[in-house]
Amino acid sequence: MRSERMDEFVEQVRSQSDILNVIQSYVPLKRKGNRYWGCCPFHNEKTPSFSVVPDKGFFYCFGCHAGGNVFKFISLIENVTYFEAIKLQAEKLGIPLPERQRTPQEIAREREMADLRKVNEMARDFFHNCLTMTHYGEAGKAYFAGRDISPETIEEFKLGFAPNAWDKLSTAFTKRGVKQEFLLACGLSAERNNGGGLYDRFRNRVIIPIADERGRVVGFGGRVLDDSTPKYLNTPETILFNKRKLLFGLDRSHRAIQQAGYAIVVEGYMDAISVFGAGVRNVVASLGTAFTAEHCQKLLRYAPDIYFCYDSDEAGQKATIRALSIVRDTGAVVRVIVVPDGKDPDEYIRKHGADAFRALVKEALPLVEYRLQYVLKHVNYDTLDGKVKALHEMLPVLAGIKETAVRSEYEKKLAQILLLDEGVVRDELRRYARGAVAEESAPVRAPIRQAVQQQDNAIRRAGRIIVRMVWQDVSLIHHVESVLPLAGIGDPVQREILLFLQDLSNQGQAPDDVTAAENLSEDAAAELSRALVENLGGRAETEAYNDSLKVLRKAYLNMLFVEHSRKADAYMKAGNAAYVDELNEVMKIKDEMDEL
Repeated sequence: MRSERMDEFVEQVRSQSDILNVIQSYVPLKRKGNRYWGCCPFHNEKTPSFSVVPDKGFFYCFGCHAGGNVFKFISLIENVTYFEAIKLQAEKLGIPLPERQRTPQEIAREREMADLRKVNEMARDFFHNCLTMTHYGEAGKAYFAGRDISPETIEEFKLGFAPNAWDKLSTAFTKRGVKQEFLLACGLSAERNNGGGLYDRFRNRVIIPIADERGRVVGFGGRVLDDSTPKYLNTPETILFNKRKLLFGLDRSHRAIQQAGYAIVVEGYMDAISVFGAGVRNVVASLGTAFTAEHCQKLLRYAPDIYFCYDSDEAGQKATIRALSIVRDTGAVVRVIVVPDGKDPDEYIRKHGADAFRALVKEALPLVEYRLQYVLKHVNYDTLDGKVKALHEMLPVLAGIKETAVRSEYEKKLAQILLLDEGVVRDELRRYARGAVAEESAPVRAPIRQAVQQQDNAIRRAGRIIVRMVWQDVSLIHHVESVLPLAGIGDPVQREILLFLQDLSNQGQAPDDVTAAENLSEDAAAELSRALVENLGGRAETEAYNDSLKVLRKAYLNMLFVEHSRKADAYMKAGNAAYVDELNEVMKIKDEMDEL
């Protein structure tokens, strides 16, 4: 059971959270009346079916049927639990989390994570000291010097070196009382096949400590000094280290990202360190994995623009296209920094200097322009098949341009380059926008949900109107009960909502979105959202309410009619005189149905 302090905390966060502002930081919305509409961020669609009603504090998607309050939206978009969403929003608003009584399991897990972070900090200092204070680090110093990484940058990132020995760290830490299970859980050590103790995972590599957003060391990256493989070695997945969610350097760069208004994303931590060392501080790197939706949402908390600066070789360009497909539908402004000479950012800065790289940043290409250059470079458009292929590969990006004038200019430009009639380009784009042409570009991120065709009818629509009206005035539940018992509501989800509202009314409480989210099932919470978001078909609320009560009463009577008719038939066949009473009941029900 939640404490009063926790209830006050949740209410404070809710009262200071503007659902429209929160959702618009992720989804472009357009106002229509008292509602805002946009393409759903939880499933792939081209026609907006996602709606927000700010004055009621709810959102609902008519395609995938996701719905709820501001915390439900955050939980879905950030892939966190409902309460984690509240904490995340509180952190953004600067509202401290009240202390609460923790379970023994929570205390044990927090202690374990604290122990592992402490071991990681010890390892960071061990590697750093090996580099800067012992003869073991001479090779590492030479490597960093060869890459123009200054002593100041080494100190800033606490860069280190893993000695060329099988168990230097494992032995040293065990002697200092560090448990073997901690070394294994942190991914610093591995067990020998013969069961003869541990050996170091990182050996003869320069070491890059990897921190979370709060600057806590969660893992390490190691790079070889020569051309041996694997070139890069990261900490394996642990309870602290999840590559899909971590961005290297974000702990240092998030303020710079906020100030600049954009984040620069590079492929690896060496690139990020080089760019950061050149004075460009708003830079992060993914960790040996593709840019993910989790990475994107993390950056959008700090700035609306994302600049990609991947290697200019073929692999890097393909990685850029994959990353662009992740970001394209998030509402972020996307640009691409093109590094010439087939170089990565690190090599370019070493050859041309920091000022030259800053100039590349200023010349970053808009998404459409970059995609156009990429397609024209990789498709032979001298043939008819090539022209069609180039056109189709541009359609997804053209369709994403919101401004009509800008889209029209690119239609003309593409038609001129491909020597196609402008009308052909425009017709193909219209066809694509209607979903008639399959995308041939890089695959987009997997949707969080899928569009679902729900059965709907007049009875369900009537039920939602009753839910809406009772939500707005919970005392109406008594009037509803006078017309039909709540047990007679045929739809189990709507019945759950009305019984919940009945309980609140009996306790003299008014409903709110937080209480509903905590007490209703996910289906019921979504149905409540739909009831509050969808319009009344042009009718006044009183008229819609009365009409809906009649529809539900008639459905209830029809259920009773069938039930009593079956009983009468059964009694008659059994020779039981009670069939007369059942027939009389059937007639009474029939008369009322005719009046309705």
